[in-house]
Amino acid sequence: MGIVWYIISLPKTKKNLIFVALLFCMINKVVKSADEAIKDIKDNMTLMLGGFGLCGIPENCIAALVKKGVKGLTCISNNAGVDDFGLGLLLQTKQIKKMISSYVGENAEFERQMLSGELEVDLIPQGTLATRCMAAGYGMPVVFTPAGVGTEIAQGKEVRKFKFNGTEKDYLMEHAFDSDFAIVKAWKGDAAGNLIYRSTARNFNPMMAMAGKITIAEVEHLVPVGELNPDHIHTPGIYVHRIFQGEKYEKRIEQRTVRKK
Repeated sequence: MGIVWYIISLPKTKKNLIFVALLFCMINKVVKSADEAIKDIKDNMTLMLGGFGLCGIPENCIAALVKKGVKGLTCISNNAGVDDFGLGLLLQTKQIKKMISSYVGENAEFERQMLSGELEVDLIPQGTLATRCMAAGYGMPVVFTPAGVGTEIAQGKEVRKFKFNGTEKDYLMEHAFDSDFAIVKAWKGDAAGNLIYRSTARNFNPMMAMAGKITIAEVEHLVPVGELNPDHIHTPGIYVHRIFQGEKYEKRIEQRTVRKK
């Protein structure tokens, strides 16, 4: 009851903000399927897609996008999957117009489309990719980084000199990403949109979940509100707009390395 009396004692403006936040968290965000979750994704939109390699990728939503047939997509993702899995499926059907990534070395179709001029490609340092995602989630329009200064990446971009930790050097100004949707995959989630990722499948998912105008989460286990330990939650439900129980996850291993017997 202490928290209730505390809220009641607050000024009206702060009280209203708390009630709005609580109401938002109590909204049931569950949708029936990937098809329903992506129903209003249209041609020429910009999407963020979580994952690293083939680990922690939103398999169900990617398959639904292939089925829906939307085209002209700009996809922001660490990599572009492989030829027959992950974002590689959208590349095969030529639904992606532009890829913004940090690593694309495992996809022959990606290479072919890039070299032929069919696909626009923006390759950026991996740390910069992560930071531009976080900046979008934090509401920061730009960030400054030393990565890329003096290279092709800096062409056409503003460079400023800053003194940091006693050293003055050039920093490159990078803009926060502006995506229509963020699509992430988590291990567990509840109806309020709270998410828990598992091990290395966390990768880019938490920062992308913060950054989309609309965030869609597919999860392996969807549980009732209150079942998740609050100390274990990585993405609070306030960031998530739609959530659904995924199915038939392949969880492919990109490069299997085993010890010789």
